[in-house]
Amino acid sequence: MALPASSTTAATLRDRLNRVRDNAILVVQAGLAAGLAWFVAHDLVGHDRPFFAPIAAVIPLGAALGHRIRRVVELTIGVAVGVLVGDVLIYLIGTGPLQIATVVALAVAIALFVRGSPILIIQSASSAVLVATVQPPTTGLAYPRFVDALIGGAIGLLVTALLLPPNPLTVVHREAEPLLRAIADGFEGVAAALDTRDLAAAEEVLERLRATNAELTAYSDALAASREAVRLSPLWWRYRHRLAQYAESAPELDRVTRNARVLARRAVALLRDEEPVPTELLAAVEALGAATHKLGRALERGAEPVKTRELACSAVRHAAEAQQATLGFSGQMAIGQIRFVATDLLRATGMDRVEAEKTVRAVSAARKG
Repeated sequence: MALPASSTTAATLRDRLNRVRDNAILVVQAGLAAGLAWFVAHDLVGHDRPFFAPIAAVIPLGAALGHRIRRVVELTIGVAVGVLVGDVLIYLIGTGPLQIATVVALAVAIALFVRGSPILIIQSASSAVLVATVQPPTTGLAYPRFVDALIGGAIGLLVTALLLPPNPLTVVHREAEPLLRAIADGFEGVAAALDTRDLAAAEEVLERLRATNAELTAYSDALAASREAVRLSPLWWRYRHRLAQYAESAPELDRVTRNARVLARRAVALLRDEEPVPTELLAAVEALGAATHKLGRALERGAEPVKTRELACSAVRHAAEAQQATLGFSGQMAIGQIRFVATDLLRATGMDRVEAEKTVRAVSAARKG
């Protein structure tokens, strides 16, 4: 049943207001950076119309949300190079289609010469076009406006790194939470499909797990940006240890996701071949889902993930008991995947590889005995 148009409009408006609220810091940063850049260039340095200072101050802020500071620096340099090239050439050769083409070509050539990234190249070209078309120089080059661009870029970096920087833990958790939820839901979905012997449900879970690449990428990007913010901003130095927990978990969560997909494929094959499904196999997969949920909560609180380790070991114990039952080929393969996932989860809690593998072997052997 379709929702009324008024309900859809209200939901859309609510989503947009939530987006503004979630990025409230960016709103404040943008206004503060633009105003501060104008003040420094106009009132302290003495330029009458520091047009490019607030522009260059605001440009880095958008990149700072999802990219590293290096890219922010490249944006700033790109603005400055484009402004400098545009100022010099347009003053010397005037304006017109040929002159604009020359300005842009030279700006791009300089960016390529210094081995600039695509960001730097595009920003150099667009800034040169802005100078040539919107505000060409008319009173000489006594005060090169690329200095305004440098001032604005420096202010943008200052505001991004030191003044009202987003909480790096909030940023990284915002991206970790959907990834962990997707993984945990995948394990729970596999267990439910095995319990009801629903092949279609198992195939659907497999497709959902295959679609988690976007969450993995978003988490990796947020983690890189947050670690950089913690290094640069004294305000967040106290969170270095907690962010290190996220950093340690990142490569292991990638492995957990990959092994979860393999486990889901084994479940699909098991159901397709009508192999037996012992109760302990269901319990093992459910324990993996619970362990993943607990890992997310521990990371959010900065707590020792004791419960995650207990549940991972519980999954191994249930898997060892399931192995004693009559299992087909895919069932036996699923047991191995459960152990792989448990090992990855233990490593995500801070265990090194040797310790995690030793723990899984010991738990499995003890249960068999």
